[in-house]
Amino acid sequence: MGELLSGETLIYERANGVVYARYRDKPEIPRWIIGGDPGAVARAQGKLFDYSEWIHLCELAETNVTLKKLMDKLVTTYYVIKEEKQ
Repeated sequence: MGELLSGETLIYERANGVVYARYRDKPEIPRWIIGGDPGAVARAQGKLFDYSEWIHLCELAETNVTLKKLMDKLVTTYYVIKEEKQ
């Protein structure tokens, strides 16, 4: 969201751990995210999970053989796709 509209009243809403703002008298302008729980915000923005969840996943992979193998395949796939894009 760019600059706020001068003199317009904002409404704040919380839904599923995400805080949104919207203009009271401008329904044509959709609400936008202004904060909330990092995991909830990440999911609201279409991401799988937030950074702390990624770190936790990596830590779990250190002690779980199945997860470690899957993470290795994921990393290999990532590097192959990354090279193809360049």
